[in-house]
This record gives sequence, structure tokens and C-alpha cells, in this order.
Amino acid sequence: MKTFLIKYTFKTGTKEQWHREIEQFIAALNSDPELKGRISYRCMKNRDGDDYYHLAGTVDDAATKILQSRDFFPRYTAQTKATAGGVVEVIPLEVIAETQFRG
Repeated sequence: MKTFLIKYTFKTGTKEQWHREIEQFIAALNSDPELKGRISYRCMKNRDGDDYYHLAGTVDDAATKILQSRDFFPRYTAQTKATAGGVVEVIPLEVIAETQFRG
């Protein structure tokens, strides 16, 4: 599994609208028959600030290619960049060890 941390600071728009956009993106992932169960995605934010953290994971390169081919993916990444005022950091992560529970 490939895992990425996407981080940025919220700069423009309303948080309510941005949260709806995130929910719609996740709904698109969950409803896509070729991606369901092959992509994990979780968005979190600093409870006391404007920093956002997204954890994204793919089971394989084929899932990544399918995701990148979907119309909703470039639209969402562009919205993320705009929301962040143009500054988004994508960090590839390597899992060293983990518990069975990933909740």
C-alpha cells in the first residue's frame, strides 16, 4: 500500500463549503466500482487552527491510475490547491509498523 500525507493551511472560501467538497470527493471514491475498497482517504484538521491533513492510501499503482483517470480527481486537487492559497504539500509515507485497528 502506498500512503501519502497531504497538508496545507486553509486560506480561502468557507470551511463549511470546503468540508462538503471533501465529503463529495469521498462519496465519489466510495461509489466508484473500480475504486471502492482500493483507496483509503481520511481528512482531519487541527481542532484549534486552520491546518488540514489528509491521509490517502492506494492498494496498488493500478488503483492510483484509475483514480487519476476520473473526472472528479483533477477537479478536487485543483480545489484543494485553491483552498490552500496555492500551497499544498504531498508527502509520501512509509509504514514501519501499525496496529490492526485503523479507525
